[in-house]
Amino acid sequence: MSITIAMDIGGTHMRAAVFHENENQPSDIKRIRTYVDGKTSVDRLINLIEDVTPQGETIQAIGIAVPGPMDPKKGVILAAPNLKEWTGIPLQATIETHFGVRTRLGNDANMAAVGEWRYGAGQGHHHVIYLTISTGVGGGVICHDQLLLGEQGIGAELGHVTILSDGPMCSCGQRGHIEAISSGTGIANYVAEQLQAGRASSLTGKPDAKAISHAAKQGDALAIEAFNRAGYYLGLGIANYLMIFNPSIVILGGGVSETGDLIMNPIRETVEKSVLSKHFLQNLTITRAALGDNAGLYGALALARDSVTFA
Repeated sequence: MSITIAMDIGGTHMRAAVFHENENQPSDIKRIRTYVDGKTSVDRLINLIEDVTPQGETIQAIGIAVPGPMDPKKGVILAAPNLKEWTGIPLQATIETHFGVRTRLGNDANMAAVGEWRYGAGQGHHHVIYLTISTGVGGGVICHDQLLLGEQGIGAELGHVTILSDGPMCSCGQRGHIEAISSGTGIANYVAEQLQAGRASSLTGKPDAKAISHAAKQGDALAIEAFNRAGYYLGLGIANYLMIFNPSIVILGGGVSETGDLIMNPIRETVEKSVLSKHFLQNLTITRAALGDNAGLYGALALARDSVTFA
């Protein structure tokens, strides 16, 4: 029996899932740490594929979601801070040569967008905006049932749009990006700065976004302010995306989205106040992702099965 292998490679873990032909539920998922003793390698990825493949079954195709900008035509990672060892390596060709099967690579945020569109909250929609709000902010755009990549295949970096020109420094080295303000890291940095400036709060030191979320739900004013601020700037960004792409659904994934109304309410309020016309809100859904951490795996599955085209 033939199978498809879908993979999601992150800075902490890499996962591989087995999907049998015509099945959309994985029969097995294996996860290993990306780094061991400070080192990682393509060999670890290859070993993971071999470990997850059932004995006697044939791999038909492999799809891999990888972090950072990449060249989807050549299957090469162009820049990945968490996988520096793999930058510039012809990863797609290496895997294809080893296993002798068709292999496809895609940016992890784009693959999560595809996963939600094909198998999750975006099913039935033809124009989709997806944002993952976690340590950073990534995104993907579906237009006319095609994944928007642009000329070089590196488009739709939705988290690296400048939303506050003199805002905080982003991880990429630029100021005022949505990621710098509204990611879990951005929320934590803001609270830490306010605490250092002497703001009263139940929080102390340098709390992470999870601790800040908990404090907000307990009524901590600074924590609530931090999420309102993050939601406001996310809302501004989403309002811009509505006017550029006119989607029928905006899907929010990642750990920060799991705080629910704490982040969703200020997002929705800001979007409603910021669009050019209420027509952009007609038949629009703003919702949380349905697939959780598996969105990237499902996107890689769609990529491997050639069930996504590009624009």
